[in-house]
Amino acid sequence: RVSNFVLDPASPWYHRWLALLSLAVSYNYIFIVLRGVFNRVQQSHFYLWLGLDCVCDCLYLADIYVGAHTGYLEEGLPVTDPHRLLRRYLSQPSTKLDVLSSLPTDLLYLSPSVTTAGVWVRFNRLLKVRRVLEFFDRTETRTSWPNLFRVLQLVLYILVIIHWNACLFFAISKALGLGSDAWVYPPRDDACQLSPAEPYNYSSEWDQFHREYIYSFYWSALTLTTIGETPHPVLDLEYAFVTADFLVGVLVFATIVGNVGSMIANMNAARSEFQQKMDGVSGVAMELLLVKRYMEFRRVGKQLEHRVIRWFDYHWCNKQSLDESAILASLPDKLRAEIAIHVHFDTLRRVSIFRDCEPGLLIELLLKLRLQVFSPGDYICRQGDIGKEMYIVKRGRLSVVAGDGRTVFATLKEGCVFGEVSLLNIPGNKTGNRRTAKRTQPRLFGPVLPQQTGPLGGARRRGRDVLRKDNLLDEAAVARAEEAQETQASSWLGWPTNVGCLQARLARLTAEFGSSQAKLKRAVARLETAAAAEVSSASSTGILTGCHCRRRPPPMPPQ
Repeated sequence: RVSNFVLDPASPWYHRWLALLSLAVSYNYIFIVLRGVFNRVQQSHFYLWLGLDCVCDCLYLADIYVGAHTGYLEEGLPVTDPHRLLRRYLSQPSTKLDVLSSLPTDLLYLSPSVTTAGVWVRFNRLLKVRRVLEFFDRTETRTSWPNLFRVLQLVLYILVIIHWNACLFFAISKALGLGSDAWVYPPRDDACQLSPAEPYNYSSEWDQFHREYIYSFYWSALTLTTIGETPHPVLDLEYAFVTADFLVGVLVFATIVGNVGSMIANMNAARSEFQQKMDGVSGVAMELLLVKRYMEFRRVGKQLEHRVIRWFDYHWCNKQSLDESAILASLPDKLRAEIAIHVHFDTLRRVSIFRDCEPGLLIELLLKLRLQVFSPGDYICRQGDIGKEMYIVKRGRLSVVAGDGRTVFATLKEGCVFGEVSLLNIPGNKTGNRRTAKRTQPRLFGPVLPQQTGPLGGARRRGRDVLRKDNLLDEAAVARAEEAQETQASSWLGWPTNVGCLQARLARLTAEFGSSQAKLKRAVARLETAAAAEVSSASSTGILTGCHCRRRPPPMPPQ
């Protein structure tokens, strides 16, 4: 339903709506002042302008509806209730500007004092500029070339300022009288013998729209860029206008220089950071000793230092991130998994032993992949090393060489994989997960997969097939491992029965404990009763004995 329509401000449709509305606002900013100054353009194409004005006014009215149905976040939760959205929209200060910019002031065309030449009645349409600024902000965050977009945005601002200043110059020339002096339009050639204050009867060549606008734009560009070389003013108003133009031109020029310098600095920020690491300047994020200074402090040999610098240079030339994991560390696991699938899924799919693995395992493997860059001539692994990683050649070439480092047994190209068998820790591997060949690197960088555990049954079966093909698998050890696995599996299968027996035994012991506890309580109660009875009988006997002794008369002395 239309009444329940809610637009997400983060959706592409909202951005497209801002783009369409920005075209309407830009149309008003460019053509309202143009039609107001150059009347012949307004009068000769009045119905064309009227149709375009109606389209823009409809977009303005539709934007009020869109603004009242645009969702927002409150404490991290999206708000989609139409009544709350409407109350929020009406409480914003920008709502007043939206209403003022949409007022039908074009009806003043019907007034005899205004007529169709009074395009200034549409000046309220310029109050919608905030939507253009919002569109620029959102586009800058979405585009992959933000610096280029800032340059284009700055150029657009400059062109609009020059356009408005050109129209203002021609309006002042019309107010003072065209050709009334040497400063106003049209310009006078060098052969003119008139004084600057005398009027100039210009030819019909200068009485054309394209001549009027182009010269005015040229004069405005020269003035605002402080280049000068324009006719000197004659009247006080002309002096004041030129002085104000010079001040605005200085501000515009300073803004251009500052923005362009900032853009260049942003574009070279990555290169500057890389150069800082190579020159020994501490980084803000890493706060570690830099590579070159560290090597100088440790007196590393020139050959090794040259290799390290060459690795950095190769890294930079191939536009590779120095720390890919640090960039993605702040993202949640789900987003990191989606990015890993997008970046590394094609690479991992080349490995045959992982083709039929479970999706959960593949996602876990993708999260373990990381990029490593090797310089030409570097050894990735040597024969006899314990294998803990699997390598996938993503770009470049890799040579499998003998112990002398010269004899090449094979060359691995893009898509080749090695180290996958040692990664699986297959029982019965005669090499004991040790590398069986030494590999050197002409030009390679590829993702690295650390040692991984999980549901790798299918992958291990294909790994055993590879080892069996190369006669590197101990079948007896495989049989023992399978037997141990079956024994373990059977013991696991018997656990539900054992757990049931333990539960029954526990219930019986609990019942026996409760019964014995009740018996003990009854016995203790009987003992307490008997003890209380004995204590009461003993106390009564003592009282009677005492009374009898007190009544006995004292003994008589002997006669």
